[in-house]
Amino acid sequence: MEEAPTNGELRLLAEDLEHKREPSKMPNQRKNIRVVAKPRANQSCGDETRPRPVLQGLDGVVSKRVVFEQWAEALGTEERPSTKRQLSAESVAKCVSVSKRRDAVPHADTHASKANAPAAQPGKPLPPQKTRKQLFKSTDVFQRLDTHTISAGKELREQCVFSASAIAQRVTQGAQTELEKLRAIWVWLCHNIVYDLEGYLGESPKLCSPDEVIKEGRGVCSGYSSVCLEMCREAGIECQEVSGYSKGIGYQTAGGRGDESDHMWNGVWLGGQWWLLDACWGAGRVDMRTKTFIKNYDDFYFLTEPSEFIDTHFPDQSEWQLLATPISWEEFEKRAVTSSAFYSLGLKLKQHHRVTTDDDGQAKVCMSFPRAMSVTYELLPHHARADTHTPQQMPSDATLQERAPEQRDSCSSSARLSLTSLGMTLQLSPPVVGSYDLQLFARPLSEEEAPHCWVCTLEVVCPVVAEIEEVPANPFLSWGLCVGARELGVERCSAGSDVAEVTGEGGEYVLTVQTSRPLMMLCELAHTSLDPAMAKRCLAMQIGSAQLACHVVCPLRGFYRLSVFVRDYSNGDGNLQNAGNFLLHCRNTNAGPQSLFPPNLSPWCGPGTRTEQAGLSQFSHTGPVVSLPQGRCNISFHKDCPDLQVHAGLSAELQQEDPSSGSQGLSTELREEAFPLSRHLLLAQMDGKVTVSVCVPRRGVYRLSLYGRRPPQQDYSPLCEYVLRSACEERGEPFPCVYSAWSRGCVLLEPRGGVLVAGQQVTFRVRVPGARSVCVIADKHTELRMNKSRVWEGQAHTGHGSLTDIKLAAATTDTDNMAILLTWDIRNLPNEL
Repeated sequence: MEEAPTNGELRLLAEDLEHKREPSKMPNQRKNIRVVAKPRANQSCGDETRPRPVLQGLDGVVSKRVVFEQWAEALGTEERPSTKRQLSAESVAKCVSVSKRRDAVPHADTHASKANAPAAQPGKPLPPQKTRKQLFKSTDVFQRLDTHTISAGKELREQCVFSASAIAQRVTQGAQTELEKLRAIWVWLCHNIVYDLEGYLGESPKLCSPDEVIKEGRGVCSGYSSVCLEMCREAGIECQEVSGYSKGIGYQTAGGRGDESDHMWNGVWLGGQWWLLDACWGAGRVDMRTKTFIKNYDDFYFLTEPSEFIDTHFPDQSEWQLLATPISWEEFEKRAVTSSAFYSLGLKLKQHHRVTTDDDGQAKVCMSFPRAMSVTYELLPHHARADTHTPQQMPSDATLQERAPEQRDSCSSSARLSLTSLGMTLQLSPPVVGSYDLQLFARPLSEEEAPHCWVCTLEVVCPVVAEIEEVPANPFLSWGLCVGARELGVERCSAGSDVAEVTGEGGEYVLTVQTSRPLMMLCELAHTSLDPAMAKRCLAMQIGSAQLACHVVCPLRGFYRLSVFVRDYSNGDGNLQNAGNFLLHCRNTNAGPQSLFPPNLSPWCGPGTRTEQAGLSQFSHTGPVVSLPQGRCNISFHKDCPDLQVHAGLSAELQQEDPSSGSQGLSTELREEAFPLSRHLLLAQMDGKVTVSVCVPRRGVYRLSLYGRRPPQQDYSPLCEYVLRSACEERGEPFPCVYSAWSRGCVLLEPRGGVLVAGQQVTFRVRVPGARSVCVIADKHTELRMNKSRVWEGQAHTGHGSLTDIKLAAATTDTDNMAILLTWDIRNLPNEL
């Protein structure tokens, strides 16, 4: 229990009060003295919900503190000018608290209050019980009030009204509640006071007093807070200035805390609890590159949630964090620097603090979204930000909302970004030991015309560097399926956002994409040491109605970027859009130039949408790449339309000779062949089935093209292409030469080879529908007989060296003329071929 103070004690207290009031001894008077206005007398003081700061000890004994405050108030009233005494007379009470910066803590004595008053006193900041959304759903409810305030502000400036009292009365006209009055004051401040950058930089005197700030229309942070204090006092709103530190101009991560705080904002008592606001940051932002203040009204800093406010504002008094568990300065420094856009977009960081790489020199940053977002990033050395003081480095005293640079992969080997509709993952591998600033930019995916806004900056510390291979640039930035891939018709993909290891023999990899509707696809492959023209020969695409596939050959070791572009199949004039970008890694490869695909392959490799539309089905080979271990194969399929005529073509690239290897290229070998590639292809068409027989002359890579037409169509249209790979060292013999009379239904059973040896008896077996007679024309005509299976068969002699070829001819029922169907070449010299 405290005793009443003696007269000597009161005298000492009075002397100490007079000493503190001397201006010459109080250079930081604004920062050290908190003047808190009580409500006016006409504001239903008897029913007020804000409890008075009455301090009373036990058993009704008044403490020394209470006696001193009452005596000091009386003394102050006598010394005030008449106008100030009148203001005090209209107020219920006046509370003056004198405290040292940083060390001052609100008194913890028990506060007496009315039964219906909240437990928290205006002099003791406590964590709020309500949230901003509980106070008002949206700032849209203030639209009419905001319009009135902005209009009134312009009129007052035109009328040269610079009194905080007069301005407060004018802008709060029509306001029904304290919330509306505070809103009007806030809007006026943000729209009528600009940040005094020249004063901050020392190029002109700082304007801090309310009258100077209002008259000049500019001020630093303390100017905003002092005007807010005066206007709230006039409106009868409990308000205090809060000093502390901010992550604004000149803030350096891990730079330590200076002796003097560098920022000031306000705390207001509203609805039975304390709230925080910063009109300086709500008015706009500072661009240090151009040394200009950019007006950019930001509602976020009006009654901001304390859990969000603490990311960028650290008060001298921990109570003003308004958190149940206040954080330390060290925790404040570790936290990511966030902008208002970070919270307005609903973003959340998995680790909301400094990131340190692991023993492998890698770190991961994860962020979640409430809706699909487009995200970009920049990873910059820490010293770059410190030297340039760009506005992107940190939010300034007038908060930062800087647009992102052009969307690009700013450090492809140092970071790898992958996006989903609900979040992002950024894999970091800094190139050298040191500290970095990771800046993240975002915008809603649906707002394609909107710029990417800076949302947060994290410090990345890299004590160990990992040896990493160079990664090709990704102009589309994100790895894996794009966030909007589903809208483009892509359901899922065989590859994810992680690195896909190429383990196939010969550096082969297959990417498959499942689609919800028929799509057209094109792909792009990039490697830091691969020529773009050569990269095109590493891809073979297959387009199906429900699945897309891209076959890749990796001729070099290292990382590859595989980008996929799609559009609706039916929209032939539509633009292809990026659906995904995938990172492939090839550790070992046996692929060489001879393993690449033929040049200028069409997207129609293998059976797919186009063959389905033509009525082709039941392909014996469903993939676009066919291996020929023996140098030969039969590709068969069915056709629904009997009128469809199918044509096939075989081609190969004319490669250059390789002098370094001492061997001849495929082109030279083919030039030495006596037969064109068309002789190594034989087509058999039945009513409902087509068989394409291929026997390639040499090992290598070939292109098999299928075409089709329906009468009366004159030209053949492409159906699909196959890539044929032969590893057979033996030479493949050609087929007989085919003539136009060899039509639908004709089948050659034997001899299949197109070259016969002279002086031998050869058996011929062939099916020719509708033929009246079939014969072999050599030295003499040999008639073939039809057996029970309706196969024409018989034997013929190849001559004794005088013949160069043997012909197979047939006569139909319509005419007696014999039409040549096939011819075989006669080999007279054993070593000719």
